[in-house]
Amino acid sequence: MKGTFVDNIATIAASPTTILILAGVILLVVALMRMKKVNFSARMMAHIGLALALAAILHAFKLYHMPQGGSVTLGSMIPILLIAFFYGAETGYLTGFLYGMINLIQDPFILHPVQVLFDYPLPFMALGLAGYFKGRYLVGTVVGIIGRFLFHFISGIVFFASYAPQGVSPYLYSFLFNASYLGVECIICLVLMRVLPIERIEMTIRRQPLVSDNYK
Repeated sequence: MKGTFVDNIATIAASPTTILILAGVILLVVALMRMKKVNFSARMMAHIGLALALAAILHAFKLYHMPQGGSVTLGSMIPILLIAFFYGAETGYLTGFLYGMINLIQDPFILHPVQVLFDYPLPFMALGLAGYFKGRYLVGTVVGIIGRFLFHFISGIVFFASYAPQGVSPYLYSFLFNASYLGVECIICLVLMRVLPIERIEMTIRRQPLVSDNYK
């Protein structure tokens, strides 16, 4: 009986879902600790709010929507990436997390609580990685989107394996499924990043006075 109990505990501990839960909790704790270093200001909060609003609006203009979630949009990740470039990775993590929760409301596809974690807050938090590549906007964009892809890829292996056609590996299915829309989305973001005058935008928003500044 004791051996059976120990075996059951070992089986649960080694299950993919348990491992994902632990990994997700660890990543959230690490991200929250990093976010504590963010020095919030009224200007930053206003820009984060604007970025979230723009991302939500751009996400509404879908070019294509995948059957199990995920879509190609008109560059909805751009505002989050810009926040990461302008204010650093930690602020990018926070903005991505908030947008992940908004995206959960906009475009929900729920199979499991851990799947929600790996398909919404964590992948969009990963876009904050772009903040480590300030000035190298194309590289940062690719790194941030790859970070997002990895979380969707893991979720696909664990929670969407049953959707894979017979004889197709869940790893291959998850890779192809997520790459099919994120690859296109990445190209759109790269084109927009190449066209946008990012440094000029940053200078403009940093110099633009807030309404509260006029009453000081």
